[in-house]
Amino acid sequence: MARLRLLVPAGSLALAPVYRVYTRRLRSLVLSRPMPHHVAVILDGNRRWASLAGLREPAAGHRRGADKLGELVDWCACLGIEELTVWALSIENLSRPSQEVTALTQVLSEELERLGRRTTPSGAPVRIRVFGRLDVLPAPLAEAAWRVERGTGNNPGMCLNVALGYSGRDELVAATQGLVRSLASEGVPPDEMAERIDAEAIRRHLYTADHTDPDLIIRTSGEMRLSGFLPWQSSHSEFYFTDVYWPAFRELDFLRAVRTYQQRERRFGR
Repeated sequence: MARLRLLVPAGSLALAPVYRVYTRRLRSLVLSRPMPHHVAVILDGNRRWASLAGLREPAAGHRRGADKLGELVDWCACLGIEELTVWALSIENLSRPSQEVTALTQVLSEELERLGRRTTPSGAPVRIRVFGRLDVLPAPLAEAAWRVERGTGNNPGMCLNVALGYSGRDELVAATQGLVRSLASEGVPPDEMAERIDAEAIRRHLYTADHTDPDLIIRTSGEMRLSGFLPWQSSHSEFYFTDVYWPAFRELDFLRAVRTYQQRERRFGR
C-alpha cells in the first residue's frame, strides 16, 4: 500500500474523476488570488520513483521526469506565472556511474530540444535560458543547451530557466571572481576593491543577474532542504516541500503549492 501511495499519490485510479473535479475547483480558486511571478522547482526523486515502479533501466525515472517538465510549463502558463526555474542537474549528479550519466545526458539533451519547440496552451513559444557550470557538462548536453538558448532567446513567451551542472557555491565563487575581474579592468586599486563590493555588485555577477528572485521554491520527494539551490536568490523566497516524487507530481500537487504560497503573509525578512 505504501508503494502505491508513492507512485499514485492521489489514491486509486477509480478516484481519478473525483480528483479531476477537485483539480478544476482548486485551479479556479488559485486563479482568483495574486499569483507568484517566479516559481522554482527542485526536480527530485526520479530514481526512487523508478525503483518503486520496478524499472531497472538507468534512464527510466529521468525520462518520466523529463516528460513531466513539459506539463509543468503548461501549468505555469495557464496560471499566468511568467518565469519558471527548474534544477535539472547538479554538479554532484555528474559523479554518478558513467552509464547513468550518459543516459541522463541523453534524456536532458532530447528534452531541451523538445522544450525549444514547445508552445504553451495559448500558442506562445517559450524562452529558455540555461545556467550553471556548462563547461563541465558532457559535450552533447552543453551543445543542446547552446542551441536551445540561441533558438529561443527572442521568444516573447514565458521564461524557462534550466539549471544544469549547477552548484550554489560555484555560482557565488564565480560571481565574486567576476566582480573582482570587473573592478580590476576598471583600474580600481586592490586596496580599494573591498569598498566597492556590496550586495548589489555581487548580484550583478550572478548567473541570474537579469532575472527576478523566485517567489516560491518547491522541492519534491520529501527532502526538506535546498541542497545549495539558489542560496543568494532564495533569501526571501517561500518554500514548499512535498513527499511526492517528481515523476508522480500532478497539477493538483502544483496547485496546492501555489495555494499555500497565496495563504502566507510574505515579510521579506522584516
